[in-house]
This record gives sequence, C-alpha cells and structure tokens, in this order.
Amino acid sequence: MHEPVLYSPHAHHIDASLIDPDALEVIRKLQDHGHAAYLVGGGVRDLLSGVTPKDFDVSTSARPEEVKKVFGRRCLLIGRRFRLAHIRFGKKVIEVATFRRRDSDEGELIVEDNAWGTPEEDALRRDFTLNGLFYNPLDETIIDFVGGVRDLERRTLVSIGDPLIRFREDPVRMIRLLKFKARFGFLIDDETERALNTLKEDIIKSSEARVLEEIMRMLESGHSSSFFRLLQSSGLLHLIFPHLIPFMEGEEGETIFAYLSKADLIQNQFGKSALERPILTACLLFPIFEKELKAAQASSEQPLHLGEITLAVHKLIHEVVTTSFSRFPKRLSALMSQVMINQFRLTPLIPKKGGFKWRFIESRDFPDALKLLKIRSLLQPELKEIYAKWMEAFKEKAHKGERAPRQHQWHHPKKKWSGGNR
Repeated sequence: MHEPVLYSPHAHHIDASLIDPDALEVIRKLQDHGHAAYLVGGGVRDLLSGVTPKDFDVSTSARPEEVKKVFGRRCLLIGRRFRLAHIRFGKKVIEVATFRRRDSDEGELIVEDNAWGTPEEDALRRDFTLNGLFYNPLDETIIDFVGGVRDLERRTLVSIGDPLIRFREDPVRMIRLLKFKARFGFLIDDETERALNTLKEDIIKSSEARVLEEIMRMLESGHSSSFFRLLQSSGLLHLIFPHLIPFMEGEEGETIFAYLSKADLIQNQFGKSALERPILTACLLFPIFEKELKAAQASSEQPLHLGEITLAVHKLIHEVVTTSFSRFPKRLSALMSQVMINQFRLTPLIPKKGGFKWRFIESRDFPDALKLLKIRSLLQPELKEIYAKWMEAFKEKAHKGERAPRQHQWHHPKKKWSGGNR
C-alpha cells in the first residue's frame, strides 16, 4: 500500500480562483452525501503550473448510479467501456468518474475499465505521474500517491509503473506521452523513452478512432507542429499515416511544418476554435496538393478545370489518409477536400481577368476557404494582396446587409479578428 504525500495550501500555492465554480459545486455536493470527491488529472496539473485548466474532471467514490441519484435529471450516464457521469450546467459539462482499479493481468490490452477501486488504485492505473494527482478544493490539499508533484517540478514525464507494461495495456499512452512533451516541453525519463522505442509498433493494436481523436486534438492545440515532429521522429507517424511519410521526409516536409506552425500561431492568438478541423487537416495535405497541381498545369497546354482539380484532391486524400491506419471520417474528408479545391477558386493556377464571383462569397464554403488562404498568405507574401481583396469583398458583402453564410469572425476572449492583417 502506498501512503500518499499530502501537500497543504502553504506547500503548493494553487490559486483557488482558477477553479470552475460548477466543479466546486459537484465536489461539495458529493462530499455532503458522504462520498469522497476530488479534482483529478490534467486539471490539477494545470493548476499547479498556474494555468487555468481547460477541463475540470472529478473522481469520486460514488458509483455512477449514486452520482445520478445525487444530481438527478442534471446527470447523464454515458459509456460502456468506461462508464462516466456527465453533470450538465447549461452547455457546460463536468465529467465525473468513479475511482477504478486495473482489472486485467499486467501487460494485457485493456478492453474494459469499469472495476471500481480506491483513490490509491485509481491513481496507480493512470498513465503518467503528472496526471495522477488528486486535489480536494474544500480543504485545499493535494493527494499524491505517485510522485507527480516532484516530477512536475522536475519538468519530466514519467510513467506510473513499468512503462513497458503500461504501454502494452494501452498503446495510445505513447501518443499521449508525445502530446505532453509537445505541449509542455518536458523531458521524457529514460525508462519511459526506451519503452516507447520498444513498443511503438503496438500502436496499431489500438482503437483507430481513439488514435485519430488524439491527433485531431493536437491539431487544435496550438502545438501541432512540434507534435508532428515528435510523431515523425518516434516512428509512430510511419505506422499511423505511412503514406504521408514520403512527403514529410521529402521536399514538402518543411512546407507542411510551416503550415502547421502558422495554424498554431493563429490558434494560440485567437483561441483554440479559430480554425476548424477541415482547415487544420488541409494544412497537412495542401502543400503536397499545390505542388502536384502546379506541376500538372506546367505540363498542360490548357488551364486545368475545376473537375480535374476535384478528381486530383480526392485521389490524394484516398492515397494518403483513407488507406491509412487512422482513416479520416467521410465527412471530414469531404469538408477538407472542399477547402483545398476552393483555394483554386480564390487563386486560380492561371489568373483570370474580371471581378469577384459574388456567388462564391455567399456560399457556406467561403469562410473556411478564406481561413486557409490566410495561412497561405502568411507563408507566401505574393498572396497577401489577393487575400486582402477577398476579405474586403467579403466585408463589403456583409456590410450591405446581405446575410453572411457563416460567422466569419475569429473570436478570442479579448479580441475579435475577421482574418485580416492588424
């Protein structure tokens, strides 16, 4: 049995004002009904780092049905593999999980995770020490079974338990390891890094959907460029998107990373919802597509028409991502292809005379196409004037009182940006 290290308010200096009041209400109500309940995981990690957490997850001794009894109609129970309670506060959801224990032999792939346990067992089944901390906001105490506070101070990523066993149980933890390194710039301890190198091929034993969701979240994170460099250098990208590797390691590679870096810049400046997934995934493929189309146009006597461009983008998406381990959903592929195709309505391969096509500006596809053009203009100065003219035409159309197809302003808590230069 592990005796936890307890950190008083004087030892950790967490700013309680950063804690979501609805999360506090959930914890207080569960404790009032006789259940243990704490903030857990990434929220505690972020609070210790002085960062406002994106999510406030709660762990409790209450079973899902008991949580439902406490919160009534406000509570929705979800999941089979991992049973959870969602407590709703308007559009906001506080996620509540019951303390669990490992319910399989060490090293076996986890297929279910609904064996209830103690706080200690729950901490020991988590992935890395910096995510294994509990915080009781009612007495402001940190409960540390795994040495997470020490490793956070050392800025080091350490597996809870033997990393060879933990990565075999859930290979997605290897992606999460690189995710935390990309986000926080932490070191990886030697034993954990050796396990990653040994077991990287186990990633294809994971759920395709889980792997893809982790990648999509990192595209949205504002740290996608560093994350994809880590995926590539670790060898995981070779397994997840093998058909992307020749391009990442070829002439297009640095251009792809440049696109991701500019997308990160926008996400960090204007909020993580500034760019939607079709635009972010287009950053991976558009540099390849643009190079191929320019080569095809150079060898053709006639301008490529939109039908040929459409066929070319569908072929590229099929070859690179549809046949990979983590296939994109059909809807995402369709939206991404439209964003890429529409670049050649904004910037034709062979410039045409004439004014703007107002019907295109009025279409639902236009704002996403304009956002990708913004990223391109940050990398290709010759496109800045073209981008500015499209943006001005879009604003003029909206100013005349005609209904914009979709919200075109990119929001930030303290800023509002329509994509134009400031």
